[in-house]
Amino acid sequence: MAMRAQLEGKGKGNGKGFPIRAVIGLFVALSVLAFFLSNNTFFRSSEQVYQQTINPPNAKRPDRQTSNLQHSKTQPIPITLSCESPTATVCERRSTPMPTPHLTTSYNSPSCPEYFRWIHDDLRHWKSTGITREMIENAHEYATFRLVVLDGRVYVQEYYGKFMTRNVFSLWGILQLVNRYPGRVPDLDLMFNCMDQPAVKSFEYNSSTPPPVFHYCNNDKTWDILFPDWSFWGWPEINIKPWASLLKEMKEANEEMKWIDREPYAFWRGNPHMGGNRFDLLKCNVTNEHDWNARIYAQDWKQEEKQGFRHSDLARQCDNRYRIYVDGLAWSVSQKYIMACNSPTLFLDTPWIEFFQRGLVPGHHYWPIRGNNKCRAIKVAVDFGNGHHAEAQAMGKASSDFFQEEVKMDFVYDYMLHLLTEYAKLLRFKPSVPENATELCLESIACRAPTNVKKFLLESMEKTTHEAEPCSLPPPFTTEELQQMQERKANAAKEVAVLEEEANKF
Repeated sequence: MAMRAQLEGKGKGNGKGFPIRAVIGLFVALSVLAFFLSNNTFFRSSEQVYQQTINPPNAKRPDRQTSNLQHSKTQPIPITLSCESPTATVCERRSTPMPTPHLTTSYNSPSCPEYFRWIHDDLRHWKSTGITREMIENAHEYATFRLVVLDGRVYVQEYYGKFMTRNVFSLWGILQLVNRYPGRVPDLDLMFNCMDQPAVKSFEYNSSTPPPVFHYCNNDKTWDILFPDWSFWGWPEINIKPWASLLKEMKEANEEMKWIDREPYAFWRGNPHMGGNRFDLLKCNVTNEHDWNARIYAQDWKQEEKQGFRHSDLARQCDNRYRIYVDGLAWSVSQKYIMACNSPTLFLDTPWIEFFQRGLVPGHHYWPIRGNNKCRAIKVAVDFGNGHHAEAQAMGKASSDFFQEEVKMDFVYDYMLHLLTEYAKLLRFKPSVPENATELCLESIACRAPTNVKKFLLESMEKTTHEAEPCSLPPPFTTEELQQMQERKANAAKEVAVLEEEANKF
């Protein structure tokens, strides 16, 4: 499956690149530099580009408030789990959460990151009709499981499509949300797809209301509702730690190795057989005839497992100045690991989108790589960055900062909470426990889990209820704002195309 292929191990370049000055010197000096100084666009102040994209002129939305804002807090309550009792796997409520039909946040809660605004867009298909029980039940054919939250208790009816532990860790994440914000997750009933690709194809519902299905990604031809993927709580099959732990380790590793001291190449490691884009990327590897400034490595996960995952420590693979992101059969969970490396990401064009990705801005957070002639595009990007250290480092830092600050687990949980709350507002019926559904709790999932699975379950478990209010959900994008974002993305792609055309002249 796609995700198995997407997490990199560690490797070193094994070839020598063309001398940068010989290849790109004239190009940079005579063409690119002059062009971009005069046009002052793609690599002008990255912060300026970003701010103009997410804060277009005349936009009206709540101001992001500073981190030292004194917002509403409650006394945290410890969350415990014990597997010692003979009835440990039986879900017995320890306390009754206070009922909160719909989410309200304190007037002084900090505003959520901009990408939260897409929640409104994801749910737009049901804004006028609402969501009926019949709509949900008709989505059965697309779902891995049906999830019901009723009075703070969680129930699941599982269907098909259990691949590795995706469903386990997705359900675990929802349990963490319910425990983190007791009484704040409203009563709801939903269908969830854990497979690689989204299931709700837009062309099948042009004249009717689509079935509501939650999934990890979508594209412009599918209408699945985006939700954080399971790997935020860990991926034991390939020894990927929970995101909170790994994000901390990556920050420390980034601080240990300065960008200028890293290998001056673009790096990717993964399973090249999971999608045409990956297999085609192999052509960009160094050979006796060409050096495209890329170092591409095929990953054999079975062999890596036998070796104890010695070469796949994600926090220790940020030793190249540039990283490559390429999709698989669909989106790739590797995106967050690649882009948190504090190195510019060369982002191969993809139709697949995950929830946080809509907050990324080309030219600020990453360098867009077009699908056609990707090898030359990679070489141009690396040569340009090696000739413009300040701009390259600014892009890498913007990307890393985005994940450290905007996609930390606090915001992952708040995104889940706001999404489920807005979804629940659309329900036109009172949820009830489906026949043959099973109640879930910490004990029922963790106590009988295999050792390698239980390790990550416990590591990603919330230890107390959250003492602060969730961030405040911003309003939907206006039509004008959406159009401006599309134009800026298109302009960034055009500017990269100009760079490539100028390079072809030398």
